[in-house]
Amino acid sequence: MAASRTSVLVVGGGPVGLTLSALLSGYGVDHVLIETHRTTSRHPKARGISARSMEIFRRMGVEEQVREVGLPAEQISFYRGRDLVDPDFVRTGLAQQPDRSDEYTPSPGIICSQDALEPVLLRHAADFAGPRVRFGTRLVSFTHDGPGVLAVVEETATGSRHEVRADWLVGCDGAASTVRAGAGIAMKGPTGLGRYLSIRFEAPLGQVVADRASASYFLTAPGRGGFMAVDNDRHWIYQYPLTPDTPAVDQFDHGRLAGLIRTAAGISDLEVAVRDAMSWRMDAQLATAYRRSRVLLAGDAAHTIPPTGGHGMNTGIGDVDNLAWKLAAVTTGYAGDALLDSYEAERRPIACQVIDISTANAQNRAGYRIDDELLLTAAYRSTAVIADPDTAPTHTVLTPDGYRPRCHPGQRAPHVRLTGGDTGARSTLDLIGPGFTLLTATDSPTWQRQAETAQQMGIPLTFQAINTAGQWEAAAGQWERRVGTGGAAAAVLVRPDGHVAWRGTDSTVDFQEILRRVLSL
Repeated sequence: MAASRTSVLVVGGGPVGLTLSALLSGYGVDHVLIETHRTTSRHPKARGISARSMEIFRRMGVEEQVREVGLPAEQISFYRGRDLVDPDFVRTGLAQQPDRSDEYTPSPGIICSQDALEPVLLRHAADFAGPRVRFGTRLVSFTHDGPGVLAVVEETATGSRHEVRADWLVGCDGAASTVRAGAGIAMKGPTGLGRYLSIRFEAPLGQVVADRASASYFLTAPGRGGFMAVDNDRHWIYQYPLTPDTPAVDQFDHGRLAGLIRTAAGISDLEVAVRDAMSWRMDAQLATAYRRSRVLLAGDAAHTIPPTGGHGMNTGIGDVDNLAWKLAAVTTGYAGDALLDSYEAERRPIACQVIDISTANAQNRAGYRIDDELLLTAAYRSTAVIADPDTAPTHTVLTPDGYRPRCHPGQRAPHVRLTGGDTGARSTLDLIGPGFTLLTATDSPTWQRQAETAQQMGIPLTFQAINTAGQWEAAAGQWERRVGTGGAAAAVLVRPDGHVAWRGTDSTVDFQEILRRVLSL
């Protein structure tokens, strides 16, 4: 049979795969996405969307649609009590903390369950890729060689099979990844840190929790688990812990499941309608490699992160934000294949550190801080970043003790609020992309000419002066302070994913050589 042809084959249509599809479309990369299931998830699964993920959605143009289907900001709190009617409950979390989000991001995190998020992302991905986003299609097998990957896929409704030849294959297909297994990449780390029965149900709990509305309800009574709000009204998830001493529970016995919910809620006559249930296991594993030949891994296929902290899905979204522009650069031909090695160098250490933090959270029975800032602190070190001359190279790191807006190479370019002007930009982050961006505080003709050299090399790069319209002088000064080079002529080269590739003050620098180094040319 004749094989169809594409640049990138994405396997998996969850939040990570759909985000990758939309990003690839934004970069003009031809691709096909396949997903075994015929529809998006019916189960809420992951719910916390961090500030960094919301910034990515902002750049994609779907931030407001995601906010519309999420919980209100005032409900991003975390309840602790013996049950849902405990008079001595405690609430903690972002809604109880001073709002300083505008200091570090234009897009603070929200709670939005996966079953609400995925349709938003699917509509957006399909708007660009159309029929090349194929649900109800599974990966049967693949072989990979020097030129690319030859995959056999099957339509699940009819059983018909055909071949797809791709330059690159990306596995976004979850913890039981077919792509990872086919590439022969192992997972390392502990499994079975906990087991839970997740029950999706409807019950009139909105009035019950009206004075204590939260995103999650952690029950302090031993063995009770907790509730997760889907809409804080009728739609809920109950997480029931399964221990070796727990009596066996049939997930299809809705009467028994309803009884567990009533006991945990502390309301013996609660009207409960169980919709479905699924069991899951808490693991903390990391793939030994993120790339093998023409095959790459992202999301849960590359790392299984305990949900204690809400960083699993967000780490996966960060993976594909890092990967998409590199695939675009390589498939378009303005970067060398070696650029894709920087994907593992930058993202695997992040996942390793997130796993450690989330595992420690899981072991902390007294509770833990929900950290919306954590993933903003990621600082990359790889061949795709040129460190300052007086800075010794260090490993890619997270900073768990809080985000501090800075502009060192490898860090995410900082947010500075903008007002006025005619561009519609409300943050310095809005000035970045879709290709590379050369940012300066003032409209320097010398730096503008340097930017033109990139265009002569076929590299998508725009020049942006923060006060071009004469409206943002105060913002330009704040930007200069965060750049921290001490020179009014400072320029910052920002990658398409918003991370700083290089910064400097010498406008006569060999800018072509800088770009060659970043792009592995």
